[in-house]
Amino acid sequence: MKQVNIAPCHAEIAAQIRHDIGQKLRALSPEKEFRAAIVTDRNVEKLYLADVQNSLAGAGIANVVFVVEPGENSKSFPTLEKLIDFLADQHFTRSDAVVALGGGIVGDLAGFAASTFLRGVRFFQMPTTLLAMVDSSIGGKTAVNLKAGKNLCGSFYQPEKIFADLETLATLPADTFADGAAEALKYGMICDEKLFALLGSGALQGDAEKIIARCIEIKATIVQGDTFDRGTRRLLNFGHTIGHAIEIASDFTVSHGHAVAIGMMEITRIAARHALCAAGTAEKLECALQSLHLPTENFYSVETMLETMLNDKKRHGDTLEFVIPKQVGKCELYPVAVHDLKRFLTK
Repeated sequence: MKQVNIAPCHAEIAAQIRHDIGQKLRALSPEKEFRAAIVTDRNVEKLYLADVQNSLAGAGIANVVFVVEPGENSKSFPTLEKLIDFLADQHFTRSDAVVALGGGIVGDLAGFAASTFLRGVRFFQMPTTLLAMVDSSIGGKTAVNLKAGKNLCGSFYQPEKIFADLETLATLPADTFADGAAEALKYGMICDEKLFALLGSGALQGDAEKIIARCIEIKATIVQGDTFDRGTRRLLNFGHTIGHAIEIASDFTVSHGHAVAIGMMEITRIAARHALCAAGTAEKLECALQSLHLPTENFYSVETMLETMLNDKKRHGDTLEFVIPKQVGKCELYPVAVHDLKRFLTK
């Protein structure tokens, strides 16, 4: 088992940790009597819900379950309202806890509900996808989507602890596993050339625990210095401005990780065209993405993506901020004036 304890991020990574979750929550809970509301989706429900419920019952923790449909459509106000009404109907108190069992969509939805119900109840993450383990469960960003774009309504709300069960990775479809690999590669691009090389060599399949722990360490360290996303934390958006636009343009038929992969590749090619990055950077990234079975080509026009990008939460007044790679392992923030955006993207 590996642990990462860099405030405000506290995580445990181990195989079969779901079978011990009851005792772990009991040890963290000052209240003798408390309940857990497990939020999950229909796919995860079939695979892991019974194990978690049995562990909670064994520790004397009563639980209730709220199940959503898989997919981005569940990150919506109607689903959020149903979840908050569910907590109210169950007479939940601040002594009780919300447990997100699933991928990033479940984590974002459950975290946002936990942050708002009773102005904040206890919250734990149990990520079951690689993407959630290396990225979305860490750092306290919670949100739902709006028609105008992804994650435009949310809050910063840190989970009390993250419990990542490595065994859940074995049941992921190849494309879903690759989604997480894209986010892991992002960390290599922004600040860790050694991690980038490890991922490009295929080490993720053989040493997932080590690589997941390193990704959590990187994000936790960045978040520690910038909890509310006003400075260096924005480097974690590498590939996301274009990636989110691709997700919207595809009506979410392109998954988040695949869209981020394309977004990273696209902004790196743009940086190369503007002579903003070292020679060969785009080629290195393309090779690494291909080795991880991730896409590298964008089939959506700038015109198609432009409106979504203008609604991006990283926009500040008349500028939109991109994360530009200077080289593998080093990125920087690069503001572009809105009136110059099309030229910047198409030169």
